[in-house]
Amino acid sequence: MKYDIADESLAELGKKRLAWADNDMPVLQAVRERFAKELPFKGKTIGACLHVTAETGTLMRTLKAGGANVVLCASNPLSTQDDVAASLVKDEGIPVFAKKGEDRDTFFAHLNAVIGANPHLTMDDGADLVSTIHKDYPQLIDSVIGGTEETTTGVIRLRAMSKAGALKFPIVAVNDAKTKNLFDNRYGTGQSTLDGIVRATDILLAGKVFVAAGYGWCGRGLALRARGMGAQVIVTEIDPVKAIEATMDGFRVMTMAEAAPVGDVFCTATGDIHVIRVEHMKAMKDGAIVCNTGHFDVEIDVAGLQKEASAVRKDIRPFVDEYMVNGKRVFLLADGRLVNLAAAEGHPASVMDMSFATQALACEWMALQKEKLAPAVYDVTDEIENSVASVKLASMGITIDELTEEQKKYLADWEHGT
Repeated sequence: MKYDIADESLAELGKKRLAWADNDMPVLQAVRERFAKELPFKGKTIGACLHVTAETGTLMRTLKAGGANVVLCASNPLSTQDDVAASLVKDEGIPVFAKKGEDRDTFFAHLNAVIGANPHLTMDDGADLVSTIHKDYPQLIDSVIGGTEETTTGVIRLRAMSKAGALKFPIVAVNDAKTKNLFDNRYGTGQSTLDGIVRATDILLAGKVFVAAGYGWCGRGLALRARGMGAQVIVTEIDPVKAIEATMDGFRVMTMAEAAPVGDVFCTATGDIHVIRVEHMKAMKDGAIVCNTGHFDVEIDVAGLQKEASAVRKDIRPFVDEYMVNGKRVFLLADGRLVNLAAAEGHPASVMDMSFATQALACEWMALQKEKLAPAVYDVTDEIENSVASVKLASMGITIDELTEEQKKYLADWEHGT
């Protein structure tokens, strides 16, 4: 078995981390038990480009239980948990190509290694796997049944490909499922991002002015959790509807130019490029902290900051670099990459339970199509969403009402009214 990981001796630690995550992922456990009986992926190879965490490891084990030949690489150079990668290789026999802190060339070599396994199904976190197959391996497209996409950023890219007529096989937008974005994006991103910021800096958030760029589900969770920690929260937006919503949720809303001189901590969660630019960082107060929780490292103009800085001190703390700009210090966390995965452990297993159960079931749905779907971006089915939510509720000991026959009849009858 070919693989490329940092340290095989970490496998025992990774095994413990995987077991801990598994305890808090009952929905995925239930899926794995069914997959082991039905083998929906028998004879199929699944190529996955995801954050290599304990939760992802639990997903990989679930796919393998379903009969798949699974090959995994990292979707971000800083998001790999090396002990998990080691355990997946040594204990589970899953080829992994991922090392925390890998350089750009290694990242793409690992991506190409997964593609080299000739996957029948793809599983993406940011659409790098799908886009690379389309650009560099067009000869493989006909053998790909389809894939799934986990992130907002990836779905944006894939919908753009579909609109341009460039997408050549079907993709399920797992990110857009309610069982994913309402929980993973909001509660997972909010908690894990603040965890990463606090681990990297050891700051007290109470009393700080916290600037959250973007008020999508990730930004909402970030703003809510920052307020819960006692911060004064400012939201920046480009969408007028979301800006009104943030205002009515009790947050101050302004432009980034207005927020720059008053903020203490800035975090981007938009999926767009150069949301925090050099002119913003030049206007920030001494000691401002800048970070990102969006998928790609483009939301902060890091290259512009490096060019503008009169002095740089690297690694003054793990994942903290100091830049002198206009005689003031700007602290950049995790090189502008995902701070929650680079400086912390990513989303808690409990919330990833629903996301990855949805991911596994969407992959099964794609694999079991009787006829190949047309190239497009598809939504997760209501059946999958309701199944995941129902099992999660049951695992929490929660029961809900069911419609009576009278209620069903009433909802289906247009003649009732005043």
